[in-house]
Order: sequence, then structure tokens, then C-alpha cells
Amino acid sequence: MNIDEVKEQAGPRQFNPNDDMPQEYRKAATRMLEFHANSEIMGAYLERPFIRKAPSLERKMAFSAKAQDEIGHGQMLYRAAESLGIKTREEMLDDLANGDGKFLNCFHYPMESYVETPMIAFFVDGAAMRRQATLKKSSWEPYAHAMDKICFEEGMHVKHGESILRELMSGSKKEQEMTQEAFEEWWPRILQFFGPTDDQSTHHDFAADVGLKTATNDTLRNAFLNTYMPKAKKYGLEIPDEPRIRDNGDGTYEVVEDDLDWDEFFTVSKNEYDGSIQQIDGRARAQEAVEWVRDMMDSQTTTGDGPTPQAAD
Repeated sequence: MNIDEVKEQAGPRQFNPNDDMPQEYRKAATRMLEFHANSEIMGAYLERPFIRKAPSLERKMAFSAKAQDEIGHGQMLYRAAESLGIKTREEMLDDLANGDGKFLNCFHYPMESYVETPMIAFFVDGAAMRRQATLKKSSWEPYAHAMDKICFEEGMHVKHGESILRELMSGSKKEQEMTQEAFEEWWPRILQFFGPTDDQSTHHDFAADVGLKTATNDTLRNAFLNTYMPKAKKYGLEIPDEPRIRDNGDGTYEVVEDDLDWDEFFTVSKNEYDGSIQQIDGRARAQEAVEWVRDMMDSQTTTGDGPTPQAAD
């Protein structure tokens, strides 16, 4: 099968690892899934410190569960990518630790204060849900199947983030002011979550032609605004003057895209931002710290040795 035949048969058809597919499709699907898997892993690393920093046992447990979910999502997606036969899971993890793997813009920035957590757990995860729901119809079948589980769990993550935002914005005046400041800092990054505008997107046309993606960046961004502008206002957040948001008067909104700092976005996407380097270094140190566990497991798998079963009492 050549790539033109794939484009013609995309749409309602899904492809699985046993199907005949051209190399261009396999490479495009691998790139897309690896990016998504990397983002799940780096998102977990961003929120992991709040397992300790969260102000209550309930919140600590919620962040612990969420971090586990995100790592699990990453592993599912690495396996779905690996089944395309281009890169192994280990190669993708090594690329991420070496700074060669790409991931979502929002996870390049440090998050230090608890008041920042709903910016990820509510707004970014809400944006992710908007995108991931469309991927349930992706033409790569293992990807679509993974999205069923991931979307279910991400829905709980959004509720967790909304709960934190509600609590902060009904708290003290100081908490409300700090949350507003965090919102103003994160708002442009959140709007850039969906990637560059359609006319600047490098890979969208091909991914759409072969059915890997089913919605454009601009369509998803506008749909997010239509849902989350009212929610931000509901909790008392003031929408920043920049970037400008057009109110179309019919319940729909659009961002003035020229107001977004696309130079910074592309610097971040190339892993050339200072925060990117810190995040990647953190991932590299974590991977190195458990290298001995993987080596031991690989050794036992190769030799057939392992723990001796204990006799039942």
C-alpha cells in the first residue's frame, strides 16, 4: 500500500500493527505518539512535587494518584508507538532524557507554587481532554484504544483541578490574588497548548490526510475558549488584557493570535528554553537513578533467574 491509498482509506478505517502501511505513515504516527507519551511523562514530573507540598492529606493522595495515572498513560502510548516498528520504548525514553524528545509547551515551564496547580490540573488538562476526545477516532487503532482509558482518567484530573481552583478562589483575599497572578502568567501558555496556528503547523495536513488527527489546532483552541472562558469567569478570574480575546457575541470566542509570543513557543518546542533544560535534566537524573533496577530486571529476563517462590505456610 502506498501513501496515496492510505489517504484515500483513512476516515472511517483504522489500521492495526498487522496491516500493510507505508513507511511515511509509520513515521508520522510514531512522531505523534512519542510526542504525546513524552508530554504525559513530563506532566507527571511537573506535578510530582505537590504530592508533598499539597496542603492536605486528601490533596496529597490526589496528586499521587494523578502522577501514577500520567506515567501509566505515557507507558501505554510508548507501547502503541513501539508497535509501529520505528523506535523502541527504550529509545524514546532515552531521547527524552537526552533532550532529543519533544513534549508540550506547558510542561517546559517550572511550577513552584500550589496556586499554580489548577493552571495545569484544570486548564491544561481541560485543553488536553478537548484534543484527546478527537483522537478516539485516530486511524492508528492502538492509539484510539489507548484514548478510551486516558480520556476517562483525564476527566477525573480535570475535576481535581477544578476543585482546587474553586477552593482557592473562595479562600482568603491573598489566595485569590495569588491565583489570579498565576492565571495571568499561565494564560498565554495555555492558549498555545494546541500548537501553532493552522497556517504555521508543520505536520497537521499530513496527519489529517491519513486520519491520525481529526481536528485542526485553531478549531480545538476556539472550542476550548468557548468552554473555559465562562468557567474562568465563574470562579472569579479576570481574563488578562493580553492576549486579546474576541467575544463574538454568540457565546463563542477567538484569540488574537498575533498577541501570542510564537517566537518563545518555537524556542520552547526546540528544547532551547532555559526551563526546558531544567525539566529535561530532572528527567535524566530520575532515569539514571533507577537504571540499576532496569539492568537487574533485564538480566533476570535474559538468564531466566529471578526470585525463588516461597512455599506456602
